[in-house]
Amino acid sequence: MSERILTDRRGPILVVTVNRPEAKNAFDDESSHAMCEAMDMLDNEDELFVGIITGAGGNFSAGADLKAAAARGDAPRKRPHRGGFGLMQRPPQKPLIAAIEGYAVGGGLEMALCCDLIVAAQDAKMGLPEVRHNVVAIGGGLFRLPQRMPYHIAMELALSGQFKDAAFFERYGLVNRISETGHALDVAVELAESLLVNGPTALAASKEIIWQSHNWNDEEGWTKQMPIAQKALDSEDRREGLKAFAEKRKPVWKGR
Repeated sequence: MSERILTDRRGPILVVTVNRPEAKNAFDDESSHAMCEAMDMLDNEDELFVGIITGAGGNFSAGADLKAAAARGDAPRKRPHRGGFGLMQRPPQKPLIAAIEGYAVGGGLEMALCCDLIVAAQDAKMGLPEVRHNVVAIGGGLFRLPQRMPYHIAMELALSGQFKDAAFFERYGLVNRISETGHALDVAVELAESLLVNGPTALAASKEIIWQSHNWNDEEGWTKQMPIAQKALDSEDRREGLKAFAEKRKPVWKGR
């Protein structure tokens, strides 16, 4: 895997670090493909239950690397199968937490919107500045933001291009936890650890049903949730959860 994206296994937690501090963790093609590999690892390995994305050098991500894009010009490129930044179109099925320090702007904010939970340092800055350069935010931000916060607030962010702090986004429900500066990853790990008491296949199924539910009406939800839930209902972990309850002990999860 490229040094642009680092992975660190902490038991069943996979910490993924965007490692381009010299470019404020902006994404080029190599970074996107490496992130896609990391997300595939999270989904494909039973021993991994939860992922965390963070950035090196005090920033989450400043978005796309415009210098790299200009240098590439119109040359053909192969996009990662998960879409932009290696996850925007198809985030992992397992729970994913963003640990934000510094700037999460443009594609950086859109990457955070691919995560299921967000921890942000108190002085973090987030926003969609694309319109300032006559660019359109096409990494999911323009349709995901109004799904998760009030329409007029999302519209102001998109049309003004302004950056807002973590407290602003917490107020409108986008940020789950605010940490002291430099401790977003620590708080994100604590949050991830708090999930580990729960069955991992049920965590993945619950996340996936909520993620997919934006595309369903109420009637469709009753039928379309079942194939997703069935993997958890048929899993070793479900049998272990019931057995542990009967035996009055903590379950030992296997992720399968």
